Amino acid sequence: MMDVIVRNNVRIIGKGKQPILFAHGFGCDQNMWRYITPAFEEHYQLILFDYVGAGNSKLDAYESQKYQSLHGYKQDVLDIIEALGLQSVIFIGHSISSMIGMLASIEHPAYFKKLIMIGPSPRYLNDVDGYVGGFELNDITEILEMMEMNFAGWASFLAPIAMNNPESPKLTNELEQTFKSANPVIAREFAEVTFLSDHRNDLSKASVPILIMQCSDDSIVPIGVGEYLHQHLKASTFQLMKAKGHYPHISHPEETIQLITQFL
Repeated sequence: MMDVIVRNNVRIIGKGKQPILFAHGFGCDQNMWRYITPAFEEHYQLILFDYVGAGNSKLDAYESQKYQSLHGYKQDVLDIIEALGLQSVIFIGHSISSMIGMLASIEHPAYFKKLIMIGPSPRYLNDVDGYVGGFELNDITEILEMMEMNFAGWASFLAPIAMNNPESPKLTNELEQTFKSANPVIAREFAEVTFLSDHRNDLSKASVPILIMQCSDDSIVPIGVGEYLHQHLKASTFQLMKAKGHYPHISHPEETIQLITQFL
């Protein structure tokens, strides 16, 4: 088996002993955490990584079959924890990584001390049962088709919507470049897994304390989704952020740091 540390481009920084594992969201890489990691370096051990297909991970480790559900990504998180011999991990996941971390904690609760979810969603699609995830199926189909036909066009279309901070064009541009740097085939498969997954039935199995950080004006995840999670995750704390957009750790690092610190 390929060395997990190399496969997922694992980096360890910080002076403390308590591990915090940072897991980036779809279309991103570990670089996304650079505005908030300095606040935790003094007192924690910080573990950063790239999912297979993202950043500087090993692309040849990617298998469509393994990663056609979130369980493939969940296995990577568990592999990293086991390879480093970590215990009582604080897991900070952005977007879809919130669910990946939750699935990992359900499989091995003892590995995890707390979960922090930034902009999480258990299902992005609206459902006939009245659940509002924010997207109709044809919205997702259009996004996936766009990724296939014009990947750069998709990146420049989605980045400003997802960042939702027009007063900071630099941040939108950075996000667009990150999207564009991903492998188009893998990114499209990850998008499909992300947008079509439904983990609402898993919420009741989660047992570790969870912080849900919901942005006030998030074009990817409606506020109702954060409230739904809070209702269905028994050990959860809900924080509605002043931050707008889907990337508060980039656009509003101070508020993000403050809420994480408070919860820890």
